[in-house]
Amino acid sequence: QVQIAESGGDLVQAGGSLRLSCTASGGFRTSFAMGWYRQAPGQEREWVATINRYDHARYAPSVRGRFTASRNHAENSLYLQKNSLNADDTGVYYCTAELDGVDYWGKGTQVTVVA
Repeated sequence: QVQIAESGGDLVQAGGSLRLSCTASGGFRTSFAMGWYRQAPGQEREWVATINRYDHARYAPSVRGRFTASRNHAENSLYLQKNSLNADDTGVYYCTAELDGVDYWGKGTQVTVVA
């Protein structure tokens, strides 16, 4: 059974940094794109970043230049290095992975940025 697990969420001060991790496990053969979404309180879930199997990454304009996505293909892991955090970065961060042509989601990890 495929499982997606995120970790690394925390409370951090504005201007600080945080690194999120995500690992996909279970019975799959091929991992294509992996990515991050986030959902702030009272708002819809929004796309943050996607990185494909060739390590080509794309970012939402709101995080470009501050966030960096990376992958460890051997460990089926995805990371999100977040720098220069601000209050708008607060929310639950979800990892998603396209595995054998099917999209899977994790349960999310909470990031709270305080002044």
